[in-house]
Amino acid sequence: MALVLHVLMLFLLSGGSARVVPDFEQECGQFFANRISPTRFPGPPQYQQICQTLNNLYYYATYYDTYNRIPVYSAYRFNGIMGCTRRNNWYIEPQLDDQNTSPNISPEGSVKDKTLRGVHQALDGDYEKSLYHKGHLAPVYQAESQSCSDATFTLTNAAPQVPNFNTPLWRDKEKKLAVLLERQCILISQPVYIVTGVVPGPGNIKNRVNVPSHFWSAYCCLDQNNRCSFSGGVIGTNEHYSKISEITVDNLQKELTTLYKTNFRLFQ
Repeated sequence: MALVLHVLMLFLLSGGSARVVPDFEQECGQFFANRISPTRFPGPPQYQQICQTLNNLYYYATYYDTYNRIPVYSAYRFNGIMGCTRRNNWYIEPQLDDQNTSPNISPEGSVKDKTLRGVHQALDGDYEKSLYHKGHLAPVYQAESQSCSDATFTLTNAAPQVPNFNTPLWRDKEKKLAVLLERQCILISQPVYIVTGVVPGPGNIKNRVNVPSHFWSAYCCLDQNNRCSFSGGVIGTNEHYSKISEITVDNLQKELTTLYKTNFRLFQ
């Protein structure tokens, strides 16, 4: 009986582990190529590591900037085009504002104390009448399942995006990339890892949520030796007539190093 109680206690403790974690390489490293995350910034606890969770399952990982209230990047696996239904119910990461709440993405009301709600993250109301879309980083079109698609609708996975840049420009790139990766990698059973991020810009909405200057994305298909056999990246300015450039991972890393003003690595 004592052994049973001990096992039960371990189960309960592990089941209640936070989705906001101290090291997402350890907790949900399956979303990173070779289980190594892109660059994480040293310094104050402005940046939080999130294993994005819905119904107690991990679907992707997000590196989140609580000061600017936007992600730095979201990392995920691409397993082919699944044709998921696009929902429009947006959630938050309650543990960013109250560590005693659920480890699952939840409605804003899950943070009962209104003085805490939205202190470290964007809320739905921030986007109202802002003239910006909630731009997904881990997108619906590349989601591995309907549940994963639903899990992308958290504001910790979104940043303000100029409407015409979001649709059609960036969304078209997401779809073309999915088709390309299906043909080049999925059909030969090479796992695909994608990282999509934003660069903070000079402006914000409602004095709360930073408007990114750029959106970017990088992909890596691993061969049997765990090397990137097929890789590339895209980057575009967050503006109405943006030109989205297709570049190598090396060149994207150089550009992000300049934009972030720190050495930035995507894959290793």
